[in-house]
Amino acid sequence: MLDLDTREWVLTNGLGSFASGTVSDVRTRTYHGWLFAATNPPSGRTLLFSHLEASLEVLGSVVALGTNFWGNGQIEPTGYELLRSFDINPVPKWIWGQDNWQLTRQLLMPYGLVGTGDWGQEEQGQISNAPGQFCHRILIHYRYEGSHTAILRLRLLIAERDFHHQQTAGPKLQFSQLLGQQQVCLQAINSGHFGIPWHLRWTQGNYQPDAVWYWHYGLPEETKRGLGDKEDLYSPGYLIVTLQPGDTVTLEARVGFPDLTLSVLTDKTFAEAVEAEQERLSQIFGWGERGRNQFKIQNDARRLANATLTKFKIKELLPPASSLPLPITPYPQRGPHLPHSPLSQQLLKASDQFIVYRASIAGPTVIAGYHWFNDWGRDTLIALPGLALVPQRFDLAKGVLRTFGHYCRYGLIPNAFPDLNGEPIYNSIDAALWWIETLGLYLEATQDWDFLAEQFPVVQQIYKAFVGGTHFNIQVDATDGLVSWDAAGVALTWMDVVIGLHPVTPRYGKPVEINALWYSALCWLSQWAERLSQLEYGEPVRLTKQAQRYAQQAQHVKTSLQKFWNPQLGYLYDTIEPDDRRNFQIRPNAVLALSLHHCGFSEQQGCQILDLATANLLTPYGLRSLDPGDPEYKGKYQGNQEQRDRAYHQGTVWAWLIGPYIRAWQRFYPQRSLPFDWQPLLDHFLFDACLGSISEIFDGDLPHTPRGAIAQAWSVAEVIRHIK
Repeated sequence: MLDLDTREWVLTNGLGSFASGTVSDVRTRTYHGWLFAATNPPSGRTLLFSHLEASLEVLGSVVALGTNFWGNGQIEPTGYELLRSFDINPVPKWIWGQDNWQLTRQLLMPYGLVGTGDWGQEEQGQISNAPGQFCHRILIHYRYEGSHTAILRLRLLIAERDFHHQQTAGPKLQFSQLLGQQQVCLQAINSGHFGIPWHLRWTQGNYQPDAVWYWHYGLPEETKRGLGDKEDLYSPGYLIVTLQPGDTVTLEARVGFPDLTLSVLTDKTFAEAVEAEQERLSQIFGWGERGRNQFKIQNDARRLANATLTKFKIKELLPPASSLPLPITPYPQRGPHLPHSPLSQQLLKASDQFIVYRASIAGPTVIAGYHWFNDWGRDTLIALPGLALVPQRFDLAKGVLRTFGHYCRYGLIPNAFPDLNGEPIYNSIDAALWWIETLGLYLEATQDWDFLAEQFPVVQQIYKAFVGGTHFNIQVDATDGLVSWDAAGVALTWMDVVIGLHPVTPRYGKPVEINALWYSALCWLSQWAERLSQLEYGEPVRLTKQAQRYAQQAQHVKTSLQKFWNPQLGYLYDTIEPDDRRNFQIRPNAVLALSLHHCGFSEQQGCQILDLATANLLTPYGLRSLDPGDPEYKGKYQGNQEQRDRAYHQGTVWAWLIGPYIRAWQRFYPQRSLPFDWQPLLDHFLFDACLGSISEIFDGDLPHTPRGAIAQAWSVAEVIRHIK
């Protein structure tokens, strides 16, 4: 157990499908498997193909290469003991070996939108949902080296279950298989209902049907989380491949029935698919030939380093993050593609994993995190500057903003879209304000005033709804111009956990960052109305009067924002409650209020706020959600669902908050060096948790163990905004 490296990896396909596992190749989560297919992109994620259990016979000696936890606590077989190295770039690669042989395995999940380029390149920022455009598949490539002939046995382990739940064997669950020429078609039959058809094909080997259930796989990460932790997997048979030294075998698992029009699977298929993916990323991010060469050099260097790995001591052998350039850069304006260091290329590659197609809106959206999150309005809009504006994927940003604007209702922007037909979910007070803020950043970067003119009616709809009142008693207080809300049993800000009908972090009334967003929104509205009047979009006189009214309201709100100032503490009250009481807890929302494009607080106040936040909230991985000295502080995010929920915003560190902290610091302390060491967070990105991504959260207490989703969109996005 001590030798097992359970750090994780994830592959995605732009549709919500994913594959994931661990360095030591043992499955520790419900979310580990090789083909979770998003049957209704990006939702309906279903585990079809868990993995291949491999063994190798050389000179009559058979060794098992797999590693499994079992429900009784045993680890068997122990193939990890033969694992010589692992590499994540450009694709996950394992090498097992002994003195006289070596077996390499690589995995790749090809991009699933067939025949399309970057998002938003077609009219209206959308890609048509035409039949046959979606492709969910994974490629597996083995290569054998040795001095003697070897026999590779690959046993299929399959399932059909929702990605949140485990599969249990029973008489109602059966699987059919239809064997063809170097392929087998598989389909579940559950209580008489046919499941998702998919097929596995291979370049060489003989398939032997041999149906058997494997019971009680153990999932220790789910045990820690107080969730279901045992799984049954079905095996319909196994593939036998005789390999000479230097031989390869490639397999492809693909959703759908076999198709005679598919290209033939060959020994070159895998390499060609890797090259196609690198070319796709190069085109998106404008790396060009030089960038592609840098990417190749980086991967070659990592492969050379990893060739000498033993016991997975990757951290000691890979190039340290400190050797890579880490300048803090301002928000990019229009111009040529930014130069990309090897580190920034890895970050951009990570960012692309979150950009997915949503079938229900026929356009792009952002998966909040892997493994278990869907797309969320607030998360998408906060992450969009890092995911789309910094790398200058302006069509993507425009497409997302247009989609969310299209679904604006009651002055609110959706916080979630339904998986099937139905209305989006409008349960946030800040998604609409983040939409305006992000629209402003997009316009600053692009000067796309035609798009402003197109979206300005949505902007005005939001303004009118907030002023006149909308759902959840969201309304501007006429006495001070501040936004307030009051509705029982819900939590409308980003601190949104509710247990039963009781918010864990109730923030009724006037939350500080909501009103900072409202102030910034009014400033944007004034600028935009004036701009549109100058460009003669609409009636100039009416627009000029609107600009003046918005500016007056912004000044009123700026004055009223002083109600949040706590002179005794030198910080901002977190909320002004409906009965006008002040919440004086030290939370990062004050830092958020300082980080927006328009800030309503003085230089002296900003410096005092940052000083206290630096002392009480700043960690090497982001900001704590609550001061450790607060009696409600919880320093560890662990235990069952309720225990974790109660810690989620009560001290837990959020990586995405490092971005607002840096922007606030650069505003109020422009001549002082940032009191933040990037090294731990970059080491985390390169070497910990999910290799090549950034976790959602970390414990508030030392050693700040990573928790939550292993790859989070806004965590990656905020780092991209400040490192290149």
